[in-house]
Formats: sequence, structure tokens, C-alpha cells
Amino acid sequence: MSPHVSIIIVNYNGEHFLKDCLDSLHEQSYTDFEVILVDNNSADHSVEMIEREYPYIILIRNTANHGFARGSNEGIRAACGEYILTLNNDTRLDPSFVEEILYRMESDSRIGICASKMLYPDGRINSTGTCISRSGAAWDRGISEPDNGQYDRPGEVFGACAGAALYRKQMLDEIGLFDEDFFMYMEDVDLSFRARLAGWICMYVPSAIAYHHHGGTARVGSNIAVYYGNRNVIWVAFKNFPLDLLLVSLPWISVRTFGVIGYYTTKGQLRVILRSITDAGLGIVSILRKRRNRIIKSTDAEIMKWIQIGVRIPNLHHGVDAPNTSP
Repeated sequence: MSPHVSIIIVNYNGEHFLKDCLDSLHEQSYTDFEVILVDNNSADHSVEMIEREYPYIILIRNTANHGFARGSNEGIRAACGEYILTLNNDTRLDPSFVEEILYRMESDSRIGICASKMLYPDGRINSTGTCISRSGAAWDRGISEPDNGQYDRPGEVFGACAGAALYRKQMLDEIGLFDEDFFMYMEDVDLSFRARLAGWICMYVPSAIAYHHHGGTARVGSNIAVYYGNRNVIWVAFKNFPLDLLLVSLPWISVRTFGVIGYYTTKGQLRVILRSITDAGLGIVSILRKRRNRIIKSTDAEIMKWIQIGVRIPNLHHGVDAPNTSP
């Protein structure tokens, strides 16, 4: 029989994190799952370690770094499960994680995505679901806050961080997989938005706990994180915002896009942020074409209730640095 859950891990030079991640899967209370690891041409000994110590894992070896989006899609296409659990290679799961998140998913057929409670190794909050603003900027709810139980109530959230999230395969078959043009960062925000537009909901499951080093591969604030994170923020808005929302949000998008230039200049990353903005503009025509492929079942009002205005953003989603008061 096919496994109920397919766990997809994309790896790039993550040997020093993988053992904790994979050992935590071995300790799960729920065991009807397969593990598919997609290696993006790692230069360390990740593949050798997997083949030697975890021979039961389905290993896909790429000859180049295809990024998180394409790597995840390759794993999903090879999966047999009814549900897809995406994990970053620098995560470690509580023993009941799969059982808890799967139980919530199966409780309601309208649920397309389940977000987990992600904590830093020191116990602070990493993510309890994702939020989004009119500028297209997204961030992890509760990021860097002490975990004092303030997010221990399950409930609906805008979207989920794909570092530890469960997706219904039926939903993915309907709306499509991760957008591979995003390469890395914000691809999960884009997917959550497309799910929302198609009428699916995302539920936060606080009893499904994952510990996440955060930025273990690309590093928080690195040039690659700044480039892809800020480029993809613009693409999320132009690809997914309902037309009326997009038009009235253009001032917010513009202020955020150009307002961060000074911030990154102080960090010695002026060239990186300018290239990010330029490439975002060059890709807009392609992004606008993709709007035609969206499945729209939700009303604009149902989407608008998730769009926040003038909120304080300590960090963009996935740890892309940003000013504390970005629009």
C-alpha cells in the first residue's frame, strides 16, 4: 500500500544538520510515511552519509543546485502519499509531529495546508504561520518572540512556512506546485496565496512542533537571501493580488521596494538589492502571464481580510532582513 504521507527534504550541503532531522523522523509516533530527499548537488558528504546510514530513504541526486522550489517539486512528483510534508534540512521534529499535523489535516476536507509551530533551538518562536501586507512583504507570525503559550491555540492563518508544513496532494494537483521561477524564498507564500484564491484554507497546528535552525543553508541576511527574498516579494504581489487590491496597493509596493535600498546600503549590499529590484521588474511580464492560470473561487473580501496594512515587520519571511517599520 502507498504511504499516507510523503516527506520531502531538499538538501544542499546540509550534512551537519541532516542527522538530527532524519533521526527525528525515525522517532515519530506515526510511521506510515516515506522519506524522499532531493540533493541539489551538495559538495559535502551528505549523499554518502544518506546512502550509508539511511538506505531506506528515496534519494534524488541532482547535478546542479535547482533551488528549494524545483527541488521540492521533484520530490513531490516522485511521491506516493496522499499528503506532502515539506521539511527544511535544518529542522528537528517532536516525536508526535506527523501524528498531530496529520490529525488536524484529516479533520476537515477544506484544509489544504497545515502550518506547524516552529521554534528556534533556544525555544523562541520561529513561525506560527505566515502573514502578508499590502506591499507583498510576508513574515512569520510571532518570529523571535519568547514562547509563552501565546500561540498555543489552533486556528486559521494566511499561510504556512514550507520549512515544516503539510500539504494536501489533491490541492497541489488543482493549483499547481511551487513556482520554480522563485528558486528559493517566498515560494511558500506564493503557494499559500494561490491556495487561498482557490478556496482552500490553512490551519495552524500548535501541537505539531518543529525546531528550526533557520537559514542553515543560505544564512540569514546573506546576499543570496537578500536577492531572492526581495525580488520575490514583488512577484508575490503582482502574481496573486486581486486586481483592485493590486492597483490600490501600488504605493505600498513602491515604498517598500525602494525604501529598503538605504537599509541594505548600510549593510554593504547596495548592488545586491538593486539587482534584485531590476530583475523583479524584468520578470514582471512573465509573472503577469501566470495570473491567468490562477484558480479563483474566493471573493476579494475573503482575500482582503488576510492583507495587513501598516504592521510592524521585525523580519521578512525566511529571515530576509528589513527595516522594523516596513509598509
